[in-house]
Amino acid sequence: MEYSPSDLTQRERYKVLTSFVLPRPIAWVTSTSADGVVNAAPFSFFNVFCEDPPLCMFAVNRRPDGREKDTLVNIQRLGEFVVNLTDEPLARAMHETSGDFPPEIGEPDYLGLKLAPSSKIAVPRLAQAPFAMECKTWKLIDVNGDRQLIMGEGIHFHIRDELWDREAMRVHMERYHPIGRMFADRYCRTDDRVVFPAAEGTKK
Repeated sequence: MEYSPSDLTQRERYKVLTSFVLPRPIAWVTSTSADGVVNAAPFSFFNVFCEDPPLCMFAVNRRPDGREKDTLVNIQRLGEFVVNLTDEPLARAMHETSGDFPPEIGEPDYLGLKLAPSSKIAVPRLAQAPFAMECKTWKLIDVNGDRQLIMGEGIHFHIRDELWDREAMRVHMERYHPIGRMFADRYCRTDDRVVFPAAEGTKK
């Protein structure tokens, strides 16, 4: 089976990519409106790409009616946001925030999600998230006029205490149960893990 992307509709290309590029991490992004409403929305076209500086990127497309999503409007105005990660206890709430909420309704408030102040930016974080990264906008890239790639620089990290070994600088994997995005309404657990010994290159 082969396809040229130009022979597929946008929806068909989306379905091909999301069916095979998986599981994908989920950026559960909090942002704040001009009226002080805290928005929380999940994005699975997301990852981190660099550690110096710490850069992440996620894609925000337009709503079906052509309007810009609240997350993009808020980030364009304020230039800051928080990327919260999710785990199994928070997965249902994360999925619920993907619904179509009007701008005046904040998902955390509506769903009873606890917020906590950030340390270096005005946008709050989700208090129960296993990991949260306060971000300043690094770059916005327009794609065909119908979506934006938002690149953020992480300027402060929050880690749930019991998940982190401070001495080894390593996560306690037996305590961390992240959720990955598959496609449509399907997600996956990540507890079935495989460990390989360090690879050895061919010596010349």
